[in-house]
Amino acid sequence: MSKSLRRRIRKGRQQAIKRFNKHKNRNLMAEHGVHQFVIVLDHLKPNFNIGKIFRSADAFGAHEIHLVGIDFFDPSPAMGSFKTVPAKFHEDFDACYNDLTSCGYTLYTLEPSEERLLPATSLPSKSAFILGHEEYGICFDKTEYDGIKSLKIPQFGNVESLNVSIAASVVMYEYLKQHNPKFEGRR
Repeated sequence: MSKSLRRRIRKGRQQAIKRFNKHKNRNLMAEHGVHQFVIVLDHLKPNFNIGKIFRSADAFGAHEIHLVGIDFFDPSPAMGSFKTVPAKFHEDFDACYNDLTSCGYTLYTLEPSEERLLPATSLPSKSAFILGHEEYGICFDKTEYDGIKSLKIPQFGNVESLNVSIAASVVMYEYLKQHNPKFEGRR
């Protein structure tokens, strides 16, 4: 890699951190969304997926987003939604788990190898959906935590998983189908 390319990458990262800090201060005034579901982002890469998930969470009325092991991300793809969807930052999953379970949330991971299908599962109003790292998945051993359930998004093609921002949108859409009386796709 050339020196000029490394310099441009470093400069781009510095600009993203600057944008993040500016938007993080505005996030302190964000109000909870109209629905009770929560999105948990577990050690995602600080590129465009996190911002896109904030944008979808804003559109679907998420209560808040919990970020585990994420120091910063580029808020540009959020199109302003990082300022409107409350964010909680956790250093590790223990803190996030304790916070959500003390508030009565049922936690779900999304795993392509799981048998239980998302559309066939009745989701409680206080659902928290955990989305893991784009390459490595969740950072914790699920068996060490009581009550975490796994779901699978049905897929019919050759790929085994969806992009994390797409998976987040699918799970939020399914939640709305089950919990929003004005939603036409409601069962």
